[in-house]
Amino acid sequence: MTVLPRAHGEAVLSARTRTTPDDFRVDEIDAFVASGEGEHLLLTIEKRGLTTAEAVRRVAAWAGVAESAIGHAGLKDRHAVTRQRLSVWLPGREAPDPSALDSDALRIVESHRHSRKLPRGALAGNRFQLVLREVIGEREHIETRLQAIADRGVPNYFGEQRFGRHGDNVAQALAMFAGRRVKREERSLLLSAVRSELFNRVLARRVNDGSWNRALDGDVFMLSGSHSVFGPEALDDRTRERIAAFDIDPTGPLWGRGALRTTETVLALETDAISGDDVPALRDGLERAGMKQERRALRLRATGLQWRWLQDDALELVFELPSGSYATSILTELGDVTDAMR
Repeated sequence: MTVLPRAHGEAVLSARTRTTPDDFRVDEIDAFVASGEGEHLLLTIEKRGLTTAEAVRRVAAWAGVAESAIGHAGLKDRHAVTRQRLSVWLPGREAPDPSALDSDALRIVESHRHSRKLPRGALAGNRFQLVLREVIGEREHIETRLQAIADRGVPNYFGEQRFGRHGDNVAQALAMFAGRRVKREERSLLLSAVRSELFNRVLARRVNDGSWNRALDGDVFMLSGSHSVFGPEALDDRTRERIAAFDIDPTGPLWGRGALRTTETVLALETDAISGDDVPALRDGLERAGMKQERRALRLRATGLQWRWLQDDALELVFELPSGSYATSILTELGDVTDAMR
């Protein structure tokens, strides 16, 4: 993995997170309201110490259905207290007693009938409530950094989770591209890791030159809160105003077949940033796998960022992020935060 530079300066703290699951709480932000009728039961579950896959197995056993009858929008970490939606296909059947599923590890918060299976990605974002413990750093400097993060956002890096527990997913992808056989699920993870690595290299270059949150000639932009992409187009004061207002963001490449959409300064920057000795094999592997050129916003905004000191060395953070982004992007800009569960 590339060493990723910070946008807001040197670390202002060191701390530990996830010393207990309760210190890392994540709630999905729903993308839609349940229809109230249909063949599917839409559940909001709270889980503790379970992966989403483990929760799916328990719900399937409770409902007496195959795991393939369960839908979920996103994956949630084992070492946390998380709330997320699952759908269960129960055509013509009443739901079992919810209390039969209740345990310290899993419970149903609410349930509604719905007309269709919950698809992957059907969430607006995630709400985080994190506690940092054993905090070392000047409180004034920490709060100044938090305000800068709230005002300016942070680089939208892919988090270390994308690269595997040992950080070797890209190396494994190279072996896969060279002919090693992998399972379908692993193949998807490895392809995503390669795209993430190349994107992070471009974003790191723009963090180093200070352009991660401003427009350059030849930029392609994304409308905030959507995946709608436009440009390149001539830069003007209106474009810069929209960036300042978090209405649009400059983007970086998610590599695949086809030419880069950027031009001029940005095309040269992206081409140079993705030019290491390993890059031809990575790019060729993605293209042969059928991936197509896409774009991702370079900047991430933590909506509603709030903080409070629980003790002199314990800091609570609350914020919301859009789907596909990582809380580690916020923590990295604060400093050196050790994950006690990794």
